[in-house]
Amino acid sequence: MSKRIYTYYWMTIPAVLLFFLFLTLPAIQGVYYSFTNYNGFGQTYDFIGLRNYINLFTDNVVGDAYWFTIKFAVVVTILVNIFSLMIALGLNASIRFRNFFRGIYFLPNILSVLIVGYIFNYLFSNVFTVWGQSLGINALSTNILGNESLAWLGVVIVAVWQGIALNTILYLAGLQTIPSDVYEASSLDGAGKWREFWSITFPLIAPFFTINMVLAMKNALMVFDQIVALTNGGPGRATQSISFLIYTGGFEGGEFAYQSANSVIYFIVIAIISILQIRFLQRREMDM
Repeated sequence: MSKRIYTYYWMTIPAVLLFFLFLTLPAIQGVYYSFTNYNGFGQTYDFIGLRNYINLFTDNVVGDAYWFTIKFAVVVTILVNIFSLMIALGLNASIRFRNFFRGIYFLPNILSVLIVGYIFNYLFSNVFTVWGQSLGINALSTNILGNESLAWLGVVIVAVWQGIALNTILYLAGLQTIPSDVYEASSLDGAGKWREFWSITFPLIAPFFTINMVLAMKNALMVFDQIVALTNGGPGRATQSISFLIYTGGFEGGEFAYQSANSVIYFIVIAIISILQIRFLQRREMDM
């Protein structure tokens, strides 16, 4: 037994040390620097207390980034879960080439976010515009990524297209857990498909709905790669997300300590939103 325990120690201790070294320690250092005026270079800095945190709440650039990120996250979360649930219901039915289509719909999840972003950047600027001009569709005739009021929709399209893949697989896993005799009993009672979905399917996959909502919201709040590949935060600052602002301001703008404070607030916001989501959705599960 003692030898087995030592084996577990040798398996877990290196993983814990690596996690602490590359994740926990940098996070602690970031919190420490958030109370200073450190610019990211050199060794000289002064402690300034809560000044960085106070300035964050009066910074219009930071406020715009939070507004864009939250608006983006809400829209993406809703669309991803609607489309992924619809696709999962279709892929769970008895159709031909079902496994083939399941693999096709999961394909976007294994592709690099940056590569997908650059591909869609080319499509928006060089393909869709040509189609729009040929078909006489004004909405497609110009690159929406260059439009300050529409650029965020281009980022939403890419994020939803790629985010659907994982959520579809999770919904499929949930649908597999529903016994078939439940549907047989409902059909004998004369229940229609719509009634069957709201009274049987959705309540029984409610835990998977909770997981998907939390994961989709968390991933959307942390949007970064799509911004880099599609708009680079532009036009102007129209699509500048919080994570993108932290990166550019901290590593390129000499605001290392200031953006460290921003990252602490950012972490707290994501944690609060996730906790509220879980509590609300789990309460709904019990009501169902």
